[in-house]
Amino acid sequence: MKNIETLMKKATELKAEGLVEGQISEELNISSETVTWLLTHAAKTSTTPGPKDISVDWSIIGKSAFRLSHISQALSDILYETLDENEGGVDVVVGIALSGLPLASMVASDLGSELAVYTPSKQMLSRESKKARGNLSANFSDVKDKECIIIDDVVTSGQTLEETVEYLDEHGAKINAIAVLIDKKGTDEIAGVPVVSLLKVIRVN
Repeated sequence: MKNIETLMKKATELKAEGLVEGQISEELNISSETVTWLLTHAAKTSTTPGPKDISVDWSIIGKSAFRLSHISQALSDILYETLDENEGGVDVVVGIALSGLPLASMVASDLGSELAVYTPSKQMLSRESKKARGNLSANFSDVKDKECIIIDDVVTSGQTLEETVEYLDEHGAKINAIAVLIDKKGTDEIAGVPVVSLLKVIRVN
């Protein structure tokens, strides 16, 4: 995305296609608050300044299985290092839907682990009514009594990862690490779980 007008247009198009704000947030790699601002500003119903956020477009990687494979190997490499330092293991790699799944699948293959898929509440159609809860897909691995790592593409506020950690903890998993492509929050841990990233965004003002 080259500018704010392009982001507004894309957010409006996705809304018109029926996506809820959490899904738009996932597609544009921005916070839900930023999505709300983009939609209201595009409709000229808001004069408030936009929230401090950074849009991340990693589609140049995502559209190529070759590039995804190499990026996933880099994530696996830093995970080996982190898990070795913390004396942790990996039985299951938990990918966060939607954009974390291709990475998680390849990391699971690299590590020789099972794969689980977590769909966060922001992806649920009823999210705006506050009734939705995230869930693990029954078509993939269970996490009970297993050592797990979580894979996602971008950390923005960290709320999705906090939700995921809480869910997995409630379902009997031991979570040893979180790995992401880009950390916009600039954090070393979320909900007590160490976070590793290939790129970390740090604000200087």
